[in-house]
Amino acid sequence: MAAASLLGPSPSPISSPRRLLPSSLRLSRAPPARFRRSFAVPAASSSPTSPLEALIFDCDGVILESEHLHRQAYNDAFDHFFVRCPSSSSSQPLHWDSDFYDELQNRIGGGKPKMRWYFKENGWPSSSIFETPPSSDSEREKLIDVIQASKVGAFVDWKTERYKDIIRSGSVEARPGVLRLMDDAKGAGIKVSVCSAATKSSVILSLENLLGLERFQSLDCFLAGDDVKTKKPDPLIYVTAAKAATGAGMSCIITYTSSTANQNFSDAIATYPDLSDVRLEDLILLLQNALIAAS
Repeated sequence: MAAASLLGPSPSPISSPRRLLPSSLRLSRAPPARFRRSFAVPAASSSPTSPLEALIFDCDGVILESEHLHRQAYNDAFDHFFVRCPSSSSSQPLHWDSDFYDELQNRIGGGKPKMRWYFKENGWPSSSIFETPPSSDSEREKLIDVIQASKVGAFVDWKTERYKDIIRSGSVEARPGVLRLMDDAKGAGIKVSVCSAATKSSVILSLENLLGLERFQSLDCFLAGDDVKTKKPDPLIYVTAAKAATGAGMSCIITYTSSTANQNFSDAIATYPDLSDVRLEDLILLLQNALIAAS
């Protein structure tokens, strides 16, 4: 799940947790309805004249459309290590097609959990790392570490490094409207944060290349999958960022990507193909209307 959130002050008074009002908006490349979760974070109110305290962006799906890049890096890693699952009738390395990966990345957050879930469901694979499928927990973790993002012996960060190579190539740009919206928010004194379930090193590289070093270093909060115990679709990373921004509860605004264009986002406050025509004033108005509707 990818998202960018608008955080505003909690309405006052609040008589009980059940009456927390949707005083923020989340711009989101969100999962199907069965994976979505609603949540609220109470916080102290800021200036009563401004309902907007912070924007919290997700990286994948909002700042950049990256699903196909991650999928390419996984498949290149599977090919490099000749990863083959026993449930497959093919003699070729494991390959995740786009339809399957769209479902997988909306179901399981983070690279290692994705592979761990897949191998549990389809059998632990043989590979050039282990000639026979790993049988112990330590061997299975080593397999995932080598493929994904940890230095183990002679193997170094293969999938993550492959993804970084793609980002470094200069062929990837931020999605339309993102940089302008960030700059407008910072200019208005609104906090800007980024959350991502991906490995911190790969997110830092992505943000430095896509946002520019100055914009990245000016972020008020930056959280990666390494920083929270449970990954998306669990909302912990957003809850943590919202607390850091002293923001209140979140409601969704959806920005479509190629993998979510046909999904149901009826619970969202608004949907957009991208942020190219979305102004900061538009988001503030949506937030104000949400507060009025919930009061």
